[in-house]
Amino acid sequence: MLIIFLGVLSQWIAWRLQLPAIVLMSIAGLLVGPIFEVIHPAESFGELFNPFISLAVAIILFEGSLNLNFKEIRNFSKPILRIVTLGAFIAWIAGSLAAHYIAGLSFGVAFVIGGLFIVTGPTVILPMLRQAKLKSRPAAILKWEGIVVDPFGALLALFAFQFVLFAIGDETAAAFGLFFLASLFAVALGAGAGWLMGMMFEKGQVPEFLKAPMVFGVVLLVFVVSDIVMHETGLLAVTAMGMIMANMNIASINDMRHFKENISVLLISSIFVMLTASLSLEVLIGIFNWQVISFVLAMLFIVRPLSIWLSTIGTDLTIQEKTLVGWIAPRGIVALTVSGYFAGVLLEAGFADAELLTALTFALVFSTVIVHGFTIGWVGKKLGLATADDPGVIIIGASRFATKLGKVLADLEKSVLIIDSSWGRLQEAHQMGLKTYAGEILSEHTDYEVDLTPYETMVVATGTDSYNALVVNNFVPEMGRANLYQTAIQEGDPGDFHSSLSGRTLFGEEWNIHKLETKAEAGYTMRKTQLSEQFTYEDFKTKWSNDTIPLFVQYAQGKIEFFAENNKLEPKAGDIIVSFTASSPESERTQERLESKRSKNGTQTKE
Repeated sequence: MLIIFLGVLSQWIAWRLQLPAIVLMSIAGLLVGPIFEVIHPAESFGELFNPFISLAVAIILFEGSLNLNFKEIRNFSKPILRIVTLGAFIAWIAGSLAAHYIAGLSFGVAFVIGGLFIVTGPTVILPMLRQAKLKSRPAAILKWEGIVVDPFGALLALFAFQFVLFAIGDETAAAFGLFFLASLFAVALGAGAGWLMGMMFEKGQVPEFLKAPMVFGVVLLVFVVSDIVMHETGLLAVTAMGMIMANMNIASINDMRHFKENISVLLISSIFVMLTASLSLEVLIGIFNWQVISFVLAMLFIVRPLSIWLSTIGTDLTIQEKTLVGWIAPRGIVALTVSGYFAGVLLEAGFADAELLTALTFALVFSTVIVHGFTIGWVGKKLGLATADDPGVIIIGASRFATKLGKVLADLEKSVLIIDSSWGRLQEAHQMGLKTYAGEILSEHTDYEVDLTPYETMVVATGTDSYNALVVNNFVPEMGRANLYQTAIQEGDPGDFHSSLSGRTLFGEEWNIHKLETKAEAGYTMRKTQLSEQFTYEDFKTKWSNDTIPLFVQYAQGKIEFFAENNKLEPKAGDIIVSFTASSPESERTQERLESKRSKNGTQTKE
């Protein structure tokens, strides 16, 4: 109970304070574990401790690989391929040399642990990317590297271990053939299971309520079967399974992805607390060794940058992107768990210096998690690779009102993107200099054509209520319901739409998009009113006439918040209220004529 509670609490505090969640989870584990000795997870779980960690890592890695759609990297696949192949090889050799000459490990142990230390992994990189909000390209590179290299790091360490045993005469050449056959079997098993599951889903052979649980069970089965054939190949199998399913265009893939993501967040939260709480004071003290500290510094400032800069020569990565990717390489759960396994087998093989592996691994993991966790956002901003500090607004539907709304937001220096399926409707916004995109927001193609990371808020304002609800429902997992707004229901009873299918209602139930459009056509304009000590919000409400629609508030610090149903705003002096109002008596007369015309047309239609 305490492990799960501390993990989730750490995630929540990190979200509230905009801090790296991994760091807080690790600190929480250290506090309740070796420092205050409240819990001892390794002792409490006993023989189940390592299997639970391994199965959890398999689920997390599969969930991450479900996001590896090749369409995402079609424009920059070359640097990613270089990084996960040549870059990983350079990191292995350089890291092994550092472990031998700096940390003082023997060549055999150094080359085993050097292979393992090339991993970054989704358990650490994905939470960091979620917090840092990098631009899509560097974020995709770090994500792909973390997920793809994770299983290869474990396999590389296993290959190095087999080679070391062969060199000292404890293993035959046939073991190498078995190693490669087992790796091929893992890929085939994972890919086959992924393809079979995908085909069953597409042919309707699995009911909706069973899809996520069935995938969950098959992932564990594939992992365990592969690991039984050869230790550490299970990670490769689940990665292959996830990548196959991610590229099969399965209709229900998003539902499974959200389910797995929820499970992964819970598992990551628990595992980091468990692992750090299970450390001993001797391991913590062992970290403060000049050889260990020197090795960590070498990995941070020499090995990682060297592997990225050399492997990406001749690619189209910019200097800024190489610098960021060359700096960010946090190690995580796989490094911690697998190093424990290799420490044991190396000690059994007679390598006494393998005792240092646990302290060395934890020092590297904890150092990289803290240093990279706290600096990824700052470095990204300094290099111009992070999204704006002030998140923008996406507007769905290019009506005249939506265009006016976009223009006033842009005038207030907000990043605005208007999306509509019609080029014609976007013409006015385009002429005003607003950023536009002609396409379907729900299309998978749009996901890869448009970078949505700079935008935190979405306003859905098309003329179809059901479509608005569909768009909102689609983006709830990514943006959160609090940041999704839609115009009022215009046809039928608003109560017919369940609250879970809609966003926050803009400007109250009275103002649907057709009424707002009528006023826009009548010449209504956006008016900015800055409050002061002399002219307060109460004064503004007193002058608030029937032809004035308050739209949003820009607070003095720059943040905006829309007027919406059940959203009680309290603007203060220095804040700006933007309203939609008649600019002149002529506008009011035009408005009356338009409403009269619409009323007559509606009567004729009913008749």
